[in-house]
Amino acid sequence: MDHAEMQVEMVPGRLQILMSMLQFLILGQYIQCILMCPTDCTCSSESGTVTCTNKDLKEIPKDIPADTYVLHLEFNKITNIPDGAFKDLHWLRELYLSNNLIETISPGAFQDISDDLKLLDLSNNRLRRVDLQVFGKMRAKTRLYHNPWHCECLLQELIVSLQLDPETVNEIICDTSVQEEYAGKPFIQLLNSGINFCSMQQKTTDVAMLVTMFCWFTMVITYVVYYVRQNQEDARRHLEYLKSLPSKQKTPGDADTVSTVL
Repeated sequence: MDHAEMQVEMVPGRLQILMSMLQFLILGQYIQCILMCPTDCTCSSESGTVTCTNKDLKEIPKDIPADTYVLHLEFNKITNIPDGAFKDLHWLRELYLSNNLIETISPGAFQDISDDLKLLDLSNNRLRRVDLQVFGKMRAKTRLYHNPWHCECLLQELIVSLQLDPETVNEIICDTSVQEEYAGKPFIQLLNSGINFCSMQQKTTDVAMLVTMFCWFTMVITYVVYYVRQNQEDARRHLEYLKSLPSKQKTPGDADTVSTVL
C-alpha cells in the first residue's frame, strides 16, 4: 500500500472524529443551557426565550442565561425590581413584567439592559410613581397602563420622555391626582386638553412659599410687639418704684452750713 492509498483510508476516520467532537460540543452546550435555566422556568436555546410565567415568583431570577432574547415574567408576585436585576442580559430585546405586584423600581434596575430593547411591558402592576432616571435613555416601546398612577408633574415628564405603546396610551388612568377633579380620567387626555401638571406644581410651590413667609413674618411681628410691651411694663413698674421712694428732707444744720459758705 503506497502513501496515497494510506491518506485516502485515513480521511473517513478523521471525519468521523471531527463529527464526534462536533456532536459532543453541541451536546455540551445543550446541557449547559439546561443547567443555566432558572428553576421552574423553561428555556429555549433556539429562540433565546426564557419563560417564567405564573410561577409565584417573588423576585427576579438571578440565573437567567446571558443569551436570553425574550424574557417572560408575567403573572407572578414580584413587588420590586432592584438594581442590576437584569445584569449581563445584553441581548435582551423583549421584557414582559405585566400582571405582577410591582410597586417600586430601583434607579439602576434597567441600567444593564442594552439600548436595543424593543419592548418593555409593565402593565397591570401597582406603580404610582417612577423616577425618570429608572428608564435612562431607553427607546423601547413601553406599556404602563392599568397601574394606580398618581397624576403629577413627575408622571408628565415620564410620559413625554418614553416611547409609549400607542395602542394602550389612553388606558393610563389617574388613580389619584394633585387636583382631585382629575382622578379617574385618562392622563393623556388631560395633557391633550392643555393641562400642565408641572406649571401647576410650580404655582402650588409658590403659594406654599408665600404662606410660609407670611407665617414667619407674623411670628416675628408678634415677638417684637410682645418684647416692646414687656419692656414698657417693666419701665412703668420701675418708674412707679422710684416715685414711691421717700424724698430726702433738709436739716437746720445743713441750712446754716450753706449760709456760712456763702
